[in-house]
Amino acid sequence: MSQNANSRRTSLHLMLWTTILVAATRNVNGFLSAPMPSVQKVRHRHQTLTQPITQQHDRSVMTLKAAISPSSLATSGLHGDINFVLTTLLIVSASGIAMEQKTTFGKALSAPLVTMLISLVLANVGIIPFKSPVYGLINKYLVPLAVPLFLFDSDIRRVIRDAGSLLIAFIVGAVSTIIGTIATFSLIPLTSLGEDGWKVACALNSRHIGGAINFVAVADTLNIDGSVVSAAIAADNVVVALYFALLFYLAKAGESETGAKISSSSKEETLNLPSLGDDIIVVANGETPNQITTSSIAYSIASASCLVTIGELLTRAICPSLSSMVITSIVTVLAATIQPKWFRKLRSSGSAIGIVFLQLFFAASGASGSLLLVLRRAPSLVAFSMMQIAIHFVFLIGIGRGIFRLDPNELYLASNANVGGPTTAAAMAQAKEWNRLTLPALLVGVFGYATATALSLSLGPLLTRIVA
Repeated sequence: MSQNANSRRTSLHLMLWTTILVAATRNVNGFLSAPMPSVQKVRHRHQTLTQPITQQHDRSVMTLKAAISPSSLATSGLHGDINFVLTTLLIVSASGIAMEQKTTFGKALSAPLVTMLISLVLANVGIIPFKSPVYGLINKYLVPLAVPLFLFDSDIRRVIRDAGSLLIAFIVGAVSTIIGTIATFSLIPLTSLGEDGWKVACALNSRHIGGAINFVAVADTLNIDGSVVSAAIAADNVVVALYFALLFYLAKAGESETGAKISSSSKEETLNLPSLGDDIIVVANGETPNQITTSSIAYSIASASCLVTIGELLTRAICPSLSSMVITSIVTVLAATIQPKWFRKLRSSGSAIGIVFLQLFFAASGASGSLLLVLRRAPSLVAFSMMQIAIHFVFLIGIGRGIFRLDPNELYLASNANVGGPTTAAAMAQAKEWNRLTLPALLVGVFGYATATALSLSLGPLLTRIVA
């Protein structure tokens, strides 16, 4: 009898503490004001102790599950706390960069995809909200600033002077990407995405000419849904990883006798390629790398803000219906070409700050997406991205070899710069020991940053006619 009495007493204590925990979880701020159980309720519980202990345990488990459910977390007030949401996004962004740098898993997925996946899971389990003013602030203010920050090294005169025939290969690759986008969208119109179908096609086109910053610019300009952005990035990363493996398999290591004609000034420069989160540094012999200092950070943000403001003012005056990011990109390229020394000093800090802003965009996009919708939409996006890149490759090789008689290694490297961007292209040149092509690969990749957004947005009217 004493054992049964002890068991009943223990069950009563568990139920009382469970009730207190439920009240605390449902209203963190108002815990002290939560009403305590009345004497009548306690007596009623004493009367129900004759029920099987297993039933009382099941009730306690169900009550605890309700206490930690997403709805209860939402009512706790944390979803409306801007500091909490922003802090979470910053931690997620930093975690994505750290995982890419320090883990094999992160390197395989890339920092943007890891960041989006983490925030996607956090939002779908109720830790952070699907909608928050923080996401709007990131899209409205930080994304436009990231565009010029990535273009501080876009000196067009230097690209033309030092890139050599690799620039021709890159332009052929860009045209091939456009052809691939139009042809693929005609066959796979992405009708399951609704109005976002043609928008995603434009965004992927920009990524396969420039890079992630162009994808972000187009996605933000066209207001693509967060779950669609998450699915597109996830699907495209899988296809791009497989495509890079193909390019590395086809490319031959060592310098080619029929290689590109590279300017002598570019041969005198070396390239240091740290991992994501650091800058891509191009240093002439006898010079020291640009250091990230307090002043360089301040100058970078101030310069980017000025360029964004000028771009917005010109957009309102010239074409109010156009995205200001297009004009901002053009203004930044002109400024970097006119004053290359000033912007070259800021490229290290500008790139570092731009990466942080870009990571925050991916975190916000993941948080606003539905995990179920991402899983449903990913297959069609994988098929689209795969066909788009396949057509790009066929036309690049056909035109590059058949008409311009370009070296195959240059075409593979140019395709890497198209699909992946300057960092992956320069890394491929170093891995294959194409020392004279390392700097040109970086330069044509930056050229892709400067041109991809405008080219991709201009495809919009044509793609909408295809689905009409």
